[in-house]
Parts: sequence; C-alpha cells; structure tokens
Amino acid sequence: MIRKAVPSDIQNILEITKACAADMITKNIFQWNAFYPNKTPFIKDLERDELYVIQIANKILGCITISTVMDEEYIPVSWLTSNENNIYIHRLAVHPKSQSKGYAQKLMAFDENQAIEKNCKSIRLDTFSQNQRNQKFYTQRGYKKLGCIYFPKQSEHPFYCYELVL
Repeated sequence: MIRKAVPSDIQNILEITKACAADMITKNIFQWNAFYPNKTPFIKDLERDELYVIQIANKILGCITISTVMDEEYIPVSWLTSNENNIYIHRLAVHPKSQSKGYAQKLMAFDENQAIEKNCKSIRLDTFSQNQRNQKFYTQRGYKKLGCIYFPKQSEHPFYCYELVL
C-alpha cells in the first residue's frame, strides 16, 4: 500500500535512506552521505504534504517525494516542457533488503498516475551520474536524459536531469 507519510514515519524513512546510502557506498556510488538526505528535507516534504511511503504488512519499505515545487538547481536545465504544472520526484528510496522486488516501480507508477490525474505536463527528476542502475531504471520508464546539475555537498560528480512528458 502506498500512503501519505505521517510524522511517526520519519525515523523509519531515515533508517531506509541510511541503509541505501551504506549500500551504495559498498558499490562505489557516493550519491548520499552524512549531509544528505537528512531529517530536514523529509520534514519539509511532510509539511508540504508531498511525502509518501510504501508499506507492506505494517512495515515501511520505501519512500518518495512527489512535489510541485521546482528547486532552483533545476532552473538552468533545458526542459522539454514549460515550467508550469510539472511534478518533481525526490528522494526515492527502497530499503536494500527490499530492492529488486518491484517496489520502486510501484512508487513511480503511483507518481505517474497522480501526475496524469492532475493533468501535469511532465514529471522531472535527477539521478546521480555514477548510479548506472538508476539511470537504466528511469530510461526504461520512458524518461529522457536532458542536462546535468551539481550538488557540491553530495558529490563532485554531476546529477543527470530526466523528464517524462505526459
């Protein structure tokens, strides 16, 4: 079941993202670190009513932020659609022990269905340039790789921006 997150979910979400960060590091993917993600963006997501979790048998296995707010880092990107009525995906995470079971696919399908219901023009996101698995995941879902942006507190490597036109 996918549902909106509640304040009591934050600790579980942080445990999931820390486990994901540790798992990525073992694969030489230095996408997430001690600075990001942390509690602050998840609290903001919760306050904006944009944070969702996937829960199976009363256990939270993953999360996704589905936002209508464009981060300033995205401004220079040459998007395929105009900067109005778009959805932005952030902090998609599934606990490493629950990966490769279709939960990320379910979270993305949920997001895509919501965007279609709201008549959004597109869905936008970024993923780490060193994370080949994520790049393949989004490309297979029909997202087009556009440009790159940088998050210096996370990595010296770029993050690739993707967009799915609806």
